[in-house]
Amino acid sequence: MNTTTNEKTILGHPRGLFILFFTEMWERFSYYGMRGLLIVYLTQHFLFSDERSAVLYGAYTALVYVMTIIGGSLADKYLGSRKAVTFGAILLVLGHFGMAFEGNGSRQVLEYGDTTYEVQLDARGGDARQLLVSGDTKSYITFSETEMFIEDGAAFGLENVVPREDITLKVVTEEFYLNVLYFSLALIIAGVGFLKANISTIVGALYGFGDTRRDSGFTIFYMGINLGAFLSSITCGILGITYGWKYGFGLAGIGMAMGLFVFLRYQHWLEGKAEPPSMEVLKEKVFLFIDREIMCYLIGLGIIAVSMFLVMNAELMGGIMLPLGIIMLAVLIGYAVVSLKNEERDRMLAAIYFVLAQIPFWALFEQAGSSLNLFTGRLVDREMLGWSVPGPVFQSLNAGYIILFAPILAWLWIWLSKRNLNPSAPVKFAFGVAMAGLGFLALVAGMKASGPTGLTPVLFIFLIYWIHTMGELMLSPVGLSAVTKLAPARVVGMTMGAWFLYSGLSNFLAGVIARTTGAETIGGQMTNVAAAKAGYIEVYSNVGYIALGIALFMLLISPIIKKLMHGAD
Repeated sequence: MNTTTNEKTILGHPRGLFILFFTEMWERFSYYGMRGLLIVYLTQHFLFSDERSAVLYGAYTALVYVMTIIGGSLADKYLGSRKAVTFGAILLVLGHFGMAFEGNGSRQVLEYGDTTYEVQLDARGGDARQLLVSGDTKSYITFSETEMFIEDGAAFGLENVVPREDITLKVVTEEFYLNVLYFSLALIIAGVGFLKANISTIVGALYGFGDTRRDSGFTIFYMGINLGAFLSSITCGILGITYGWKYGFGLAGIGMAMGLFVFLRYQHWLEGKAEPPSMEVLKEKVFLFIDREIMCYLIGLGIIAVSMFLVMNAELMGGIMLPLGIIMLAVLIGYAVVSLKNEERDRMLAAIYFVLAQIPFWALFEQAGSSLNLFTGRLVDREMLGWSVPGPVFQSLNAGYIILFAPILAWLWIWLSKRNLNPSAPVKFAFGVAMAGLGFLALVAGMKASGPTGLTPVLFIFLIYWIHTMGELMLSPVGLSAVTKLAPARVVGMTMGAWFLYSGLSNFLAGVIARTTGAETIGGQMTNVAAAKAGYIEVYSNVGYIALGIALFMLLISPIIKKLMHGAD
């Protein structure tokens, strides 16, 4: 088993594993708790349009992946994983508590005649109703394409029906609080960039070469990720929607603070396996009093500044991510063709295939936090056991399904292998993409069955998350494993960096897709159920069929990819 004689263990594993388990559990708790609320927060608190919210959300999640490349590289070369994780955790605590500083957000102002009113919501989430407010006078309102209907127009001295052409609507935003939002998101992006890649590196460092406990250790660590995601989507979602945004975001911040505390208190359990490659190099001065360690932290501050600028100008991300993706592809193919030969070259080309083939899956899967999140809150019958379950809570289903089904699927692959029936990695990838498409087509069936304006039964939300989770289990671990096996050892880091880069590109594309589902909103709530539902049906049908077409193509070429792998399956 290759353990040292004096190694301190818990349940047969290095005790450091459990520090990393709880640190990552709390980090994922904070990340997914905040993410579950984010799109609803943008549309209802800051009154962003669905389209603007989707693009900002896509830019944010894309940057989270891209910045792990920088954070991982700095740790590998200079900082070491322990210092990088500590720095990242501090930034995350600050970012999440910044999100809890919600302030006044934005106001929806309605002008009719010579009088100015406000449109407010009586709650948060999909169950909120619009109110027309003037001083202490309030009345519920609804909209059609041409009219505004006031439940008690007489209270304002108005008719109950007002032509929309006579109404002027505008959003008034307090820029200070909006900048707090952008800065907080930038802190989280940089924090994840330094923490996410490096904490996994520490897990690997706990086990020596050939240690048979390694796979089991990573499995335990992976369960911590999903446990954190499962718990946060429920708790932060309920607090944020039911009691106030600051409580949901604040709980996410408390979770991250717990993770930082655990890591700082027990980091000695890592027994020196996450230290800088060279303390001498790290402390060398690069400019005046600035040594390389300080330089790394200054680069982190630079990441915050760049990330803040990009989330403020999310539309620019397309012009950045696509060229980066093209350049990275050219580098990978060029290296494979010029520097490698025979089987090594073939395997590298297969690795490139897997790096690219993940894109359609994640572009659809990541609708969970954006368009699907809004859809669930607005157009789904969420009544369960007499309680209208907040929309963000349903994001816990993915993590819950992983906890339940990952062991079953792992057993299934072993069982099939013993009978020479285990699908190849390219075939599993094709199945994963197909599942992404089938999930949306199943949801479309539920939407159509409920009529043009009816609420979709909640069963179909359980169904789409289950189908997508099965697809994730077929694609994500398989892809990561394939890339590490296929890429030559001297460029496996670069190839994994490409994996994260294209994951980021996928998340940006997810935002672009989500933008096409945008519905008209006033005061943070949609105005036309039938139009919104028709838009979802059209977009989700299109992406579902496109995904099935891509999956079929992937299935057809899977023998070619398998041949390129030369048995590394």
